[in-house]
Amino acid sequence: MTKIYKSKISYGLLLVIFLVFYGPLVPDLINKELNSKMLMTIGLLTLFFALILHMFFKTRYIIDDNKLKIKCGLIPYKPIDIATIKEIARTKSIISSPAPSFDRIVIKYGKYDEIIISPKDKQNFVKDLLRINPKIVDKVTE
Repeated sequence: MTKIYKSKISYGLLLVIFLVFYGPLVPDLINKELNSKMLMTIGLLTLFFALILHMFFKTRYIIDDNKLKIKCGLIPYKPIDIATIKEIARTKSIISSPAPSFDRIVIKYGKYDEIIISPKDKQNFVKDLLRINPKIVDKVTE
């Protein structure tokens, strides 16, 4: 059985990224005419921002048989064997991860591995993992 969970998205985070990308251009746009160099810069920034938007809106967490597969836009992560997951907990960490939201959980698996994700439906996501591996310590739904 395959179950797909969409990622939760923090629009505030998207706004910050937008401002970081385009904010520095505002003074130049106000004080100067648009020239080919400025248009090329805006075009490149828009291309990169479009890739970021794609990553935000196409991040998925897939439970497929006994594997957790994570896909962030075009980037697939190495599948995680659900039998190796030890703990799932809430986290406030802001490190880079396939989690386009500040409402995140950390999955600890293997010997020392962990990954931070942000499924929109955390409760059912955790329940589905627990059905496959009831030994997981659940610090999300407690």
